[in-house]
Amino acid sequence: MKEIKGFSYHKLGRRFVCKYKDGAWEKGKLTRRANVVLNESACVLQYAQTCFEGLKAYRTEDGHVVCFRPDLNETRLADSCRRMRMPTLPEGMFLDAVKRVVLANEKHIPDAASGGSLYLRPYVFGTNAVIGVKPASEFQFRVFATPVGSYFHGGVSPLRIRISDFDRAAPHGTGHIKAGLNYAMSLYAITDAHEKGYDENLYLDAATRTYLEETGGANVIFITKDNTLVTPKSDSILPSITRRSLLYVAEHYLGMKTEERKIALSEIGEFTECGLCGTAAVISPVGTIDDHGREVHYAMDDFENTVIAKLYHTLLDIQHGKIEAPEGWIVKIK
Repeated sequence: MKEIKGFSYHKLGRRFVCKYKDGAWEKGKLTRRANVVLNESACVLQYAQTCFEGLKAYRTEDGHVVCFRPDLNETRLADSCRRMRMPTLPEGMFLDAVKRVVLANEKHIPDAASGGSLYLRPYVFGTNAVIGVKPASEFQFRVFATPVGSYFHGGVSPLRIRISDFDRAAPHGTGHIKAGLNYAMSLYAITDAHEKGYDENLYLDAATRTYLEETGGANVIFITKDNTLVTPKSDSILPSITRRSLLYVAEHYLGMKTEERKIALSEIGEFTECGLCGTAAVISPVGTIDDHGREVHYAMDDFENTVIAKLYHTLLDIQHGKIEAPEGWIVKIK
């Protein structure tokens, strides 16, 4: 296939769709139809009753097609569905749908050497018409795929981010699940950040505005002077699969110490490195955090000589089968 650059949507030939009606999920099937037809008063349109996941399929150097820790995406989607008052999927449906979509679009998976992958987007949403504020009673579960290139095609540029004056999630709210509404709430703030020359917003806890949480689409990690990986702990941030994997890689592959704890805003100047982690980029290096004019800089220009680069390459090598993965991390599709 031709080289894919960047992270964007490309319409492919097959996607999975399954409907829920009268208290039960149907069997589900692959379809060529990319468009979704809904009533004008569908619950997803009126009250944003939807949640989603994101994971990737890779080609390994020995020619296999694999997915990285899809069981964690399945568990997180179920948690999101319960919180959004949507029915969870029958056992086995998530992984079966992922496998079917990957195999149906196999020719679009980039080669291992390219650094690209097949990005998969499973999602669930309320479809029947409602006008009073209440959950839907009919739903769809769908999975589509799109090939994506290496996030750092053309080189690594450290990000410039700011401490946001907006709140991403409230205590006891929905910040810990992958609900579409969480991302909708960040759109104004991210557009404003881009207009002012920043790449992202780093949000604080809404209750006290003194502790770091996450950005609009990624968790944040720091490296200390004594080579410890530190990441925020909060009940209102998304439990990132990439972050969880990086904590394990840091400890068991690189021999680092790790800490998942509350991180005060006042601490940002005490760290030597900073990065944003998530499915799309694995880790994006952060060069500057601007706290209302007080800038904290991290020496990330020479990316390949950073601890974060070691974490990035080690996890990427695990995903692409270059080094042995912990048991259960890699699921072979073909």
